[in-house]
Amino acid sequence: MRFRRLAAGTAVLVGVTMVLGIFTAAAGAGLTCQMRWPLCDGPLGGLFPANWPSFIEWFHRLVAGATGLPVLATAIQSWRTDQSSRVRYASTAVLAILPIQVVLGALTVTQYGIAVLFAHFATPVLLFTLSTLTAAWAYEPRVSAVTGRRAALLALPFLALATLLSPRFLVTFTAPIQVVYNGLLLAALAGLLAAAVWMDDERATQFATAGSLLSAAILIVGRRAYGDAVVYLIVVGLVVVFGCTLLAARVGDTSSVSRRLTETS
Repeated sequence: MRFRRLAAGTAVLVGVTMVLGIFTAAAGAGLTCQMRWPLCDGPLGGLFPANWPSFIEWFHRLVAGATGLPVLATAIQSWRTDQSSRVRYASTAVLAILPIQVVLGALTVTQYGIAVLFAHFATPVLLFTLSTLTAAWAYEPRVSAVTGRRAALLALPFLALATLLSPRFLVTFTAPIQVVYNGLLLAALAGLLAAAVWMDDERATQFATAGSLLSAAILIVGRRAYGDAVVYLIVVGLVVVFGCTLLAARVGDTSSVSRRLTETS
């Protein structure tokens, strides 16, 4: 139980770090700290920030650095407690990829460019996905297919709200809106990943997996949504994800009912 809670907490912290990074960029604080890394622009030679914008960037770096500790602990404990091979490899992959994200974070400050920015956000999506899968696989022996269906159902309202807050669709994509939008999508992605792992019906798993992959892609593309075509493409993509999630829950429920009827007869 301790390991499962550690894995789940690590996944949540990775997601929080992502949302904090999104707020940092949306608030225009990504290039503060006088474009220095890892130091900032305040007292003690830049160890601390000098103003509010640089504090945002400084705090994001602090949280990102602190995230490495539970990531390391999860990877170590997955081997020490003899977790399943999927859990061990997924948690180890998170630990191996994390330094790449640190380097990308430094490059966004010292060598600002579109390619670096894209990689800097795509990598955390991968880290969040692997962290969530680590937790889902760790909990798998203790949950049922019904729990997987509930995870899919829980993702539905998150997806509906995220669709309404899509980049430059119905509302102005301000910094708070960006934080809420991406937080909703991350929550939906977590639910879909859990559903894909916990459901025991093959079709339901396929629908949840397809929704997870498309959600991850939308998270990445949504950070750089230029032009009306891309904006509407994201909305259509979210509608498709909603449909996949609904089908996963529907098929999973039908499968559970059929199994109960078979067992009763």
